[in-house]
Amino acid sequence: MSSEQVSELLPRVAAQATRRRRRIPPEISILLVLVGIALAFELLGWMFVGQSFLLNKQRLVVMILQVSVVGIIAVGVTQVIITGGIDLSSGSVVGMTAMMAASLAQTSDFARAVYPALTDLPVVVPIAVGLLAGLAAGLVNGSLIAYTGIPPFIATLGMMVTARGIAKWYTRGQPVSMLSDSYAFLGTGANPVIIFLGVAIIFHIALRYTRYGKFTYAIGANVQAARVSGINVGRHLIWVYAIAGLLSGLAGIVTSARAISGQAGMGVMYELDAIAATVIGGTSLSGGVGRMTGTVVGTIILGVVTSGFTFLRIDAYYQEIVKGMIIVAAVIADQYRQRKRGRG
Repeated sequence: MSSEQVSELLPRVAAQATRRRRRIPPEISILLVLVGIALAFELLGWMFVGQSFLLNKQRLVVMILQVSVVGIIAVGVTQVIITGGIDLSSGSVVGMTAMMAASLAQTSDFARAVYPALTDLPVVVPIAVGLLAGLAAGLVNGSLIAYTGIPPFIATLGMMVTARGIAKWYTRGQPVSMLSDSYAFLGTGANPVIIFLGVAIIFHIALRYTRYGKFTYAIGANVQAARVSGINVGRHLIWVYAIAGLLSGLAGIVTSARAISGQAGMGVMYELDAIAATVIGGTSLSGGVGRMTGTVVGTIILGVVTSGFTFLRIDAYYQEIVKGMIIVAAVIADQYRQRKRGRG
């Protein structure tokens, strides 16, 4: 290459480097979207309702509480999607674990008469059973994907149907009520939010600073390269799906504790909300890209949209339509980022 060609090339390289340095981090972009949506609802609130959307502390607290369970699931779903997979079973696992855990947390006289050995148990027992049930569901998902080679979509779809069936069979479709105060405490006050944020912080650290996180990103970026580099891909995928199942079990426990009952229909569509929060938060469906901070902001965006539409007295079916449009827009934005990254 001649000196003239080098002199022409250097300014282009410098310009590209400057653009990369000036590129806004994805979390900041998502946060700006959140602020924009909140301000839009604030403006619409004064125009059509005559009230403030952001200055109502009670509304904001309820909004955060409502999305905390979805946020717990989304933490696990984020890790699955980073590997290039998907988990459609999390909502059904919530229903299954809610029923199992709640059935062991009963204190009523009726429960004592029917299940005398399974009442007034220490609160750690229903919690452990719920977590283990979720963990088992995740292990089955991961094992099917790792050892049979079937697509994650099919494996988790099968678990989605199976777990929902188990939830209905477990008590023949009857709700479980009259739970102990110590169990219900998990769903009172700000506890669901604290659990959500605690789980998000733990796995933010795990993804960013541990070998577990490095392996997770490596598998999602290029599974063949990860295998050649010595990563036991199958075993790691089992771990990732097991953690996702465990967090779904935790979400089931928190859900039943909030409702002070267990019902087979709990968790319906939660898996789609968790996937939506993850994708909105910047995690790529192609795998290899995503951060837990983005998932937290994406979860809050879903909560703001749902709460804002309720605040504006817009019918629930319009909320579902808009939520679907947001998901599609997030995927289109992800595809655009992928193409731009490929050109860069």
